[in-house]
Amino acid sequence: MKIAIAGIGGKMGQAIARASEPEFTVVGATERAGSPIADTEISLETGAGLLSIRVFTDPAAAARHARAWIDFTTPDATLNALDRLLETPVRSAVVGTTGFSPEQEERLAGFSSEFTIVRSGNFSIGVNLMLKLVEDSAAALGVDWDIEISEAHHRFKTDAPSGTALMIGEAAAKGRGARLSELATTHHADRKEPRRPGSIGMSSRRAGGIIGDHDASFASDAEMLTISHRAFDRSIFARGALRAARWALNAKPGLYSMQDVLSET
Repeated sequence: MKIAIAGIGGKMGQAIARASEPEFTVVGATERAGSPIADTEISLETGAGLLSIRVFTDPAAAARHARAWIDFTTPDATLNALDRLLETPVRSAVVGTTGFSPEQEERLAGFSSEFTIVRSGNFSIGVNLMLKLVEDSAAALGVDWDIEISEAHHRFKTDAPSGTALMIGEAAAKGRGARLSELATTHHADRKEPRRPGSIGMSSRRAGGIIGDHDASFASDAEMLTISHRAFDRSIFARGALRAARWALNAKPGLYSMQDVLSET
């Protein structure tokens, strides 16, 4: 399978290239204009051996020989790339970008008529299993059990809460038959009254080189249940993204999640 990677100079871009198995060939990549590796050729040790990869600023040029696109960049860059990919053979995309505004979410969904898009805030197999456990726990435990979701990432991550924390929150809200926007609260420090029954607390930390820590705690007056996930290596996200790329090649155009991938593989 021939793939193109957005943001090859970033941590996730590098991790995806290095995790690519012999069945995957990286045939192109992008970097933003002004990057020292833009419009150059780089060498990377990948699962398929040492590869020389041409780095472009134009997604259409990077993907002209590819079948799948993998993108963990920024909302604007991802949407621009999908627009440019309409001129290429690529018709499947794996999107791990987070931080989309409601308007950008609409634009992303609009591309699903042309592409098979697997979009997730986290491609880890463990995290996606955690989502199911959180949903089931929220459904089983009443509103007298408070839900608190906390996440921690490295100091350079700009969006908060993380995309994964929002996914966990949505799973908890779904278990309670509601939307996260109806139940979420993120500012306990500013509150002057007791927490609202059934609400879902969200908190974030940014420190050091933390790859990704996520906890969902359910607390009653007498006990607490905590479901946790710790990422030790970015390769877990890369392997999940490649698994999604493999699945997307045989799926119809549409907007899918990692849950769809796991339910059929």
